[in-house]
Amino acid sequence: MMYQAKAPDHAITQKVSQQLASRGMRPPCRIGVVTSKGSVTLSGMIQYEHQRRSAVQAARGVGGVQGVLERLQVIPTAQHWK
Repeated sequence: MMYQAKAPDHAITQKVSQQLASRGMRPPCRIGVVTSKGSVTLSGMIQYEHQRRSAVQAARGVGGVQGVLERLQVIPTAQHWK
């Protein structure tokens, strides 16, 4: 069995945030990323349902991620983004 170093939580958070930005998850979307022991929680607001799937895929694709908990809310574009 090969030893694999765990990525620090802050590094995972940073990489997930970068991946979200590269997929267009920028304002008015507001996605918070919190990592604890390799487990990533995504929370906040998105405009479209397809962004939920994209955000989860982006997080799962980052090395060191042990799991993803998704708590995103779709806020229709007709509503005001504050």
